[in-house]
Amino acid sequence: MLDFSRVWLPFIYLYGVGGFGFLVGMYLITKSNALNLSNQKHKKWLLILIFGFIYYAGIHSVFILLALGS
Repeated sequence: MLDFSRVWLPFIYLYGVGGFGFLVGMYLITKSNALNLSNQKHKKWLLILIFGFIYYAGIHSVFILLALGS
């Protein structure tokens, strides 16, 4: 009933395409100097953004596993 294509492919698509968009956005803001990595506050926000992406992907995967009963 709940096979790989119904459960994990949407997850991979969501965080794969979203992660690619996230990385492209990070690249663009660093190259345009909107995010200055020599500034401590900017470095802190970069880490917060990366942590937030990984955190939400992790929570999403945990809830998928709980829903599957694994």
